[in-house]
Amino acid sequence: MRALVSTAAMGRGIGEARRGAPRRGSADRVVVTRAPIPALRPFVKLLWAFDEASARQLGGPARELVLPTGAMHLVVRLSDHPLRLYEHLDDQIGRVVGHAVVGGARAAAYLRDVSGPARSVGAQLLPGAAVLLFGARADELAGRHTPLEDLWGRSTDEARERLIAAGPAERQLDAFESLLAARLPRVYGLHPAVAHAMERFSTTHEVLRVVKESGYSHRRFIEVFRAAVGLGPKLYCRVLRFQGALDLVAARPEAALVDVALEAGYSDQPHFQREFREFAGVSPARYRDLSPAFAHHLPLR
Repeated sequence: MRALVSTAAMGRGIGEARRGAPRRGSADRVVVTRAPIPALRPFVKLLWAFDEASARQLGGPARELVLPTGAMHLVVRLSDHPLRLYEHLDDQIGRVVGHAVVGGARAAAYLRDVSGPARSVGAQLLPGAAVLLFGARADELAGRHTPLEDLWGRSTDEARERLIAAGPAERQLDAFESLLAARLPRVYGLHPAVAHAMERFSTTHEVLRVVKESGYSHRRFIEVFRAAVGLGPKLYCRVLRFQGALDLVAARPEAALVDVALEAGYSDQPHFQREFREFAGVSPARYRDLSPAFAHHLPLR
């Protein structure tokens, strides 16, 4: 059996797991993550199973802000409560999206209901996966939540029932991998220009240089990048820089925010403050005060 990883009690996002045994977190949460099978690795970054066995404590947060990662996610809720989203803080009713949802790549936080216990399995997807798994370009799904039923049809209910029947988290992930693998063709390759850009953007955010290296025109490069990733290259790099800032805030809670801004690559403190608030919906100082257990999930009372 592959090594399982828990992020239940870590101050990092689910997408940044460390090795270890599954653990139970402060709200009776268990989060298990693992790398996908080799056949899925060009398309799936990681898989997770989440189980919050009991109702939230009285007076606990009923909603939370989920911060952007720049990536697409597929989540299937196995508990009775479907995903409910709110348009803004004053929205007290919200709207139900469903039990199985594709979260497109985004560059803004969204507000969701967390008032009840939840069990789910999910996957963080890599560029190029959208067309193969859902028959849609990543930019067509970006910035919104799409019910999986709109993409998979009636097979969505069958997939959810199979995951529910699988039992423990490890077997749920096994079943989830099988469902995803069955939808992939035997041979596929990410567009070479996008593959090169993803590698380069891990070390530089100089989009014009990467475009020149690709050999494509600026317009064509943006088109193929957005089709695979969901965001344009410039916006994607901004979200990556924001991710780096979150890492620094978590790793160095006592550091001055001006130092975090400079180390993360922002030109100055106002630039850092402006972009952080744009992506997170709160200021860096407010984010630090909230000290979320998961880097991308801010509890709100």
